[in-house]
Formats: sequence, structure tokens, C-alpha cells
Amino acid sequence: MRIRRTALAARRAAVGYSQEALAEKLGVDRTTIARWEHGQGKPQPWTRPKLAAALGISVDQLGTLLDNPLPSWAVASPPSPVATPDLAATIASQLPTLRQVLDACDMPDDGPTRSIGQLRDVVTAVVGHRLESNYGLLARELPALLSELMRARLSCSDSVRGEIAGLLVQAYRAADAVADKYGHYDLSARIIELMRQTAQETDDELVSAAVSYVRTEVFFANGKLDTGRRLLEHAASSMTPGRSASAAATYGALHMRAAVTAARARQPGLARDHLAEAEQAAQRAPEGVYLGTAFGPSSVRIHQVSLGVELGDVGAALTAARNWIPSPAIPAERRSHFYIDVARAHMQAGAHDNARAALFSAQSIAPEHTNSHPLVREMVGQFAR
Repeated sequence: MRIRRTALAARRAAVGYSQEALAEKLGVDRTTIARWEHGQGKPQPWTRPKLAAALGISVDQLGTLLDNPLPSWAVASPPSPVATPDLAATIASQLPTLRQVLDACDMPDDGPTRSIGQLRDVVTAVVGHRLESNYGLLARELPALLSELMRARLSCSDSVRGEIAGLLVQAYRAADAVADKYGHYDLSARIIELMRQTAQETDDELVSAAVSYVRTEVFFANGKLDTGRRLLEHAASSMTPGRSASAAATYGALHMRAAVTAARARQPGLARDHLAEAEQAAQRAPEGVYLGTAFGPSSVRIHQVSLGVELGDVGAALTAARNWIPSPAIPAERRSHFYIDVARAHMQAGAHDNARAALFSAQSIAPEHTNSHPLVREMVGQFAR
């Protein structure tokens, strides 16, 4: 007996493909896609890697869709939005130590201090962990690293003090990510203020602008969206974006976040103007990570989906997502944001199966980010109702 592969069809829709578009991507007839989804045969082994890549899943996950017509993650239960007890306990257990380190920022505990080259490598790795949403690991490692960077800043020569301060800003940002993602907004605001003060020691306008980007989290949390948008506009207006790709990316990231801030404040005109400015900046900055922030044409496209969702324009959100899969080169947190917003768009359209499939994609990319995201919790509540 043939059994319709509902989950395969839901997965295709979740990543924005029609049957025709997916067939064109794979170089097959539309009827071939229809037969697979209706349980009439399976893709040949040599076709499966390309199909899995188009759907943004592994070949093993594709096998699950083909062999099990109703996998729980696709058509029954959405991903759990609750962090695992072990992870939640790890983060909670480290916060008192982190607070103690912050209390002693100008009088850190004695201990060894590595060379600036070694510290540079360690902080680069920490930025990578943040971008990949490895919050449990960060919670364990950051207190000791922050204390070491504070010692280095006090003992280093004037010639490298600005660079040490820049490394400390990035480590603070990683600590803020842990605090913000798990709802410790007072701690997040405290860390961001330390970031702001430390950025002044770098004498680098790009570092200060990047801190303004992060500082908007405070205004997201307290609801002062207009204040957050004006902060971003002020930071962008003081920059010279044409002097380098990094400057263009930082300038574009400020406008990209200002677009989301305006959209949440129900200011569609301002939101679209800011995103258009970010799109212009992306023409001068290839996709990459600049001062700890992902930016480029793909990041702008992801934010087009976000704007559509925030403004209630489901058509615009799904159009921006259609026939497109974020490259694995984009940090996991940013890619998972894309699928969370795709899920939100499908929820607004009443396509719950597609929303579940999109949430599965988000969770498979960045489980710690997805499981802790308040909008995912909200969607799961809607599924339950």
C-alpha cells in the first residue's frame, strides 16, 4: 500500500520550494517530485545527496523522510522549546561566578596570563562558539577567560592595550549572548555597559559601532524601540562606510538591525528604508563575519524574511525565503534565525506542518539557540492550543 509522504512535502514547502522549483533544481520532471511525495517510488541513490542538500538536511535525515511517512518532528510534535536540564543547570551554575568576575573587572584575581597571540586565538574561538550558539560551553569557559583578559589589560604595554581591550569586548559580547538568550536581561545590560566602556579604550569607531549594535538588546528587552533605533541611526551616521569592507559591513549591520527595530515598532516605511540601506552596504561587503557580526547579501536576505514576519506581510516573508537555503558558511545562529522566521511566516499563514518542518531545520542547525528562543516557545504554545 502506498502511503503519502506528508513530511517530505512539508519539508519541501518549509524551505520554500514548489514541486516545480525543486524539480528544476534537481533536473527532473515535476511529476517525479509528485510521485516521491505520494509514495510512488523513491529517489535513486545518486540523486539523494543533491535532494538532501536542496532540502537543507543530511542524507540520513532524508532517509527518515522517505522510510517513515510520519516522523514525529515533521508532522506531529514540534521541537521542544525547553533547554535540556543539563544545559540549563550548567548555565545557571556558572552565572554566580561570572557575576563575581564582573564585580572585580578592575581588580581581577591573580593568575597566569597568556601572550597576546594566544589570547587572540582563544577569543577567535570564543566568537566562533557564540556564532554557532554553543552557550553551555561559553558559560563554562568565559569566567576564567574574562578574568585573564582583565589581568592582561592591566599589565600590558601601551602599544597593545587597545587590542587587548578589543579582545575583551568580544569576550564580553559572548557573555552577553549567554545572559540575553536565557532571559537574564539585567545581567545582559550590565555586560553591555562594560562593553561600551571598554570599547572606548580601543579608539576604533568600528568597535564602538559594533557595541551599539549589541546595545540594542537592552531596548528590545525594555520596549524602548524608538530609542534603540535612534541609537543605531546615530552610530551609523558617524561612520564612513566606504573606507573598507569591514566599515561597510558594520554600517550595514547597524541599518539591518534598525530595520528590525522599526518593524517591531510598526514603522514599515522606516524599516524598509533601513533594509534598503543595508542592501546597498552589502554590495561592498561579501558575506562574512565582521567584528563578530555576520553580514553580507545573504544576511540581508534573511532579514527580509524577518521584516515580512514582523510587519505581518506573510507573502513578502515567504517570497524572500522561496527557493533559497542559507549557505552552511553562514553562522549557525543566523541560519537558525532564518528557519525560525520561516516557521513564523507559515504559522501566520496557518500552515502548521510547514512551520513544524522549519522549526526542525532550525533546531538541527543550532539546537541551543532554537530551544531557548522565546518565539519558538510561543509557537509551540500555539501548536498545543
